[in-house]
Amino acid sequence: MSSANGAERELHGAVIGYGKGGEVFHAPLIDATPGLRLSAVVTGNPERQAAVRARYPHAAVLDSAEELWQRGGEFEIAVITTPNATHAPLARAALQAGMAVVVDKPFALTAADARALTEEAERLGHVLTVYQNRRWDSDFLTLWKLIEDGELGRVHRFESRFERWRPTAKATWRERGGAEDGAGILYDLGPHLIDQAINLFGPVDSVYAELDARRAGVAADDDAFLALTHVNGVRSHLWMSALTAQTGPRFRVLGDRAAFTIDGLDGQEDRLGAGQRPDDTGADWGVEPESGWGRIGADGDLRPVPSERGAYPAFYAALRDAVAEGEPIPVEPHEVVHGLEVIEAARRSAETGERVSLRTPQEA
Repeated sequence: MSSANGAERELHGAVIGYGKGGEVFHAPLIDATPGLRLSAVVTGNPERQAAVRARYPHAAVLDSAEELWQRGGEFEIAVITTPNATHAPLARAALQAGMAVVVDKPFALTAADARALTEEAERLGHVLTVYQNRRWDSDFLTLWKLIEDGELGRVHRFESRFERWRPTAKATWRERGGAEDGAGILYDLGPHLIDQAINLFGPVDSVYAELDARRAGVAADDDAFLALTHVNGVRSHLWMSALTAQTGPRFRVLGDRAAFTIDGLDGQEDRLGAGQRPDDTGADWGVEPESGWGRIGADGDLRPVPSERGAYPAFYAALRDAVAEGEPIPVEPHEVVHGLEVIEAARRSAETGERVSLRTPQEA
């Protein structure tokens, strides 16, 4: 990606929000991607401002999003990684300021808001995408390859878990806020699990859900189970919980030829959280140790499966190419809209205790 005089051109990115999302998942990946530059971070928190200045001395630190809009012509990309209820309004303002936009999950709190945002991006002719980074997890890429290669045969059940042991809730909006504000585990971890299931097995026909707030002081759900029936007949069972003292396998996938099971989590998040970057760790970024590999086969006849390499850097490389060269965006918003339809159906199911169909009356 070069300019007319042959000099390398950089796209300037601004990250709005510097909680864990901004600090761990966005800023280091942007700054490590050739052709991108972390040029600004928006946060009004003095401690976070100091942290940005210490780690990214070349980046401007702005107190508010309004300051960014006033300087919109200086930046090509805005990344929204703020409390969930602010995602859609900030993304719309960034689009109107002339920037390509990345929205952290959840894309919006409702499918209707997500559709409206997608239409706004199309009207303005700006790139809009969603940070569904778990599509580039090592375990997910490994499972994808096994299914594509027919190693499992015809899959009939997909089990997926994000489980944690946090018996005492933190005093944060995400744990203490209400579901109407996008708090709770369904909006936090649900977008990942649902997005992976839809990517593997296609659209969802119906949803059954159990949502509970089990810990003291928690207003929104912190323990959830979703049973999805896909249009093609595959059943996905998804667990997410903050109150799991003994966790289950990350994936257990059952096919008519074999099953695949893998434990633990992709290691990229821990490495980013420890301050590592893909561009300064050598050739082993995303490589999982043999102790973390999954197993394929049937009981009594199991073999390890070398894990595919995790690839979080691929998201921002694809975004760069989409903005600069018109290449495909890394995550199509319409795919994520369906995930929000599933979340809305899950909330209705939990309220009524009944399965909720996603089919229109014409399809039923």
